[in-house]
Amino acid sequence: MDDTDREAARPARIRMARAGFTELVLVCSNCVKRQGLKKGSVRRQLKSELKRRLTARKPRVVEVGCLGPCPKRALAVITADSLAKQRIHLLDPQATPAQSVEALFPDFGPKGRLDLPDAAESPHR
Repeated sequence: MDDTDREAARPARIRMARAGFTELVLVCSNCVKRQGLKKGSVRRQLKSELKRRLTARKPRVVEVGCLGPCPKRALAVITADSLAKQRIHLLDPQATPAQSVEALFPDFGPKGRLDLPDAAESPHR
């Protein structure tokens, strides 16, 4: 048995490393370009808004290639949570960074609230 056979027989070793971030957001660079926005502008805005809101956690926002859907008037964005659910967020490019972060990370914590329709609009009353 020579060295190449021994290396082929040995199982692959996978090592793990600690991630330096806690939140992950992937932004489709093709959508950014299609909307006429500058490269990195959406990434910078989302990252600064996430840093402002998530003081204890560190976000990582990355522009990547095509994510699949190619909406005409939206930006395709994935978070770790939406990826686990096999969903892609389609954000309005005219939305403020705060509105975008609200859509990506809804607050369902103890102080979070759901925006319910007005009583006048509710058909169940």
